[in-house]
Amino acid sequence: MMQWEVVIGLETHAQLKTNSKIFSGASTRFGAEPNTQACAVDLALPGVLPVLNRQAVEHAICFGLAVGAKISPASIFARKNYFYPDLPKGYQISQMEIPVVVGGHLEILVDDEIKIVELTRAHMEEDAGKSVHEEGFLGPHGEPSSGIDLNRAGTPLLEIVTEPVMRSAAEAVAYAKALHSLVVWLGVCDGNMQEGSFRCDANVSVRPMGQKEFGTRCEIKNLNSFRFLEEAIQYEVRRQIELIEDGGTVVQETRLYDPDRGETRSMRSKEDANDYRYFPDPDLLPVMIDDAWIAEVSSKMPALPAQLREQWQANYGLSAYDTQLLTQDRDTAKVFVELLTIVGKPLAKAAANFIAGEFASSLNRAGIATADAPLKAEHLAPLITRVSDGTISNKIAKDIFAILWDEAVAGKAISTVDQVIDAKGLKQISDSGAIEAIIDQVIAANQKSVEEFRSGKERAFNALVGQIMKASQGKANPAQVNELLRKKLS
Repeated sequence: MMQWEVVIGLETHAQLKTNSKIFSGASTRFGAEPNTQACAVDLALPGVLPVLNRQAVEHAICFGLAVGAKISPASIFARKNYFYPDLPKGYQISQMEIPVVVGGHLEILVDDEIKIVELTRAHMEEDAGKSVHEEGFLGPHGEPSSGIDLNRAGTPLLEIVTEPVMRSAAEAVAYAKALHSLVVWLGVCDGNMQEGSFRCDANVSVRPMGQKEFGTRCEIKNLNSFRFLEEAIQYEVRRQIELIEDGGTVVQETRLYDPDRGETRSMRSKEDANDYRYFPDPDLLPVMIDDAWIAEVSSKMPALPAQLREQWQANYGLSAYDTQLLTQDRDTAKVFVELLTIVGKPLAKAAANFIAGEFASSLNRAGIATADAPLKAEHLAPLITRVSDGTISNKIAKDIFAILWDEAVAGKAISTVDQVIDAKGLKQISDSGAIEAIIDQVIAANQKSVEEFRSGKERAFNALVGQIMKASQGKANPAQVNELLRKKLS
């Protein structure tokens, strides 16, 4: 069968984190009653004029600097003309020829390998309103009807467009997660996908392996979860390949993803840029962005995830995978820095492992954000140092962590690590004589495993280690157990 190559580009709408809309003073607060946050400008009443939100521009500049893009010195707003009930003006104010951000790139981690995703542009625009098709919504005569909520109309967006360089759904999801992490890290977007603050459109096509020309693409609109993004791309790829192999032709169109049925379906024929009759908006002057303004924005930016990853790999010997996990958000990075301040540079790897392991797992199970974690760095640090100095094993450290976590969640006074060790008698056994005595007992009781090990079965050795740790109630020093057991058996 013919081998196919998948080609994916993403267009992501990140809602800029401002209190007011991009061209009016109306609130951007989510969850208000329909049409209570749409002012005269948003409603396009006669005689009103747009006024650009300065903070929205600064957020766009901040993003551009973070991805190494060019910031346009003169950025132009245009009118994108189309007619839809939730677009009061009959056009959307967006950017076409000269966006505020040009180029740039983003690093992603796929299967423990770094890949660079090139960006085409990032342009500012206003959001449209929302059509409401809820069951039970009735018209003036009691008939089933639809409504329009214009609260979102005019909400500031940054549309971030990639080059068509991704070759699998996994790469697309890795990019979307990295982008989501970055815009939240920078503070330019709250990243709330349930509220529509971060949503993706996926452009998907396939072509025979080795062919240079792109296939016909279809755009899947408004994917507001990473799982839906992956599922939609996977389905669309299968659909296009099956269609072509059956003798059909892919038609350029816009499609929607139905998560209940796990399929994409046609929404409308895909428009090209000239269908929208773009032209510069006569009500808005070019946005002049000089070096002084860029420097001002740059001075307020936090250290970037890529910078921290590079520093931590060079200074602490951490892997790319470790640093990717530690920089998934600013709060996780903060916990690592605080831990490192207490335990010191030699225990950087141990600190990274603890954060990525037991700490992250507990947060995920409880559905708690890192910023709201009940245990802080000062509670975690003694666990790491006590493992390092041989007082307790990693297994016992996990048990103690669980005790401290339960105390914190229950609102009780949190014990110190040493208090738990003393109260429960959890100190690790490191006396060689005591460990040898346990080993002798286990060997005597498990002669079959001993014979299997001596015949070349390594699994039998692990089974004996497990029995020794069980006999010592998990207190025996694992490194000593392994060393002494091998000596006894050889």
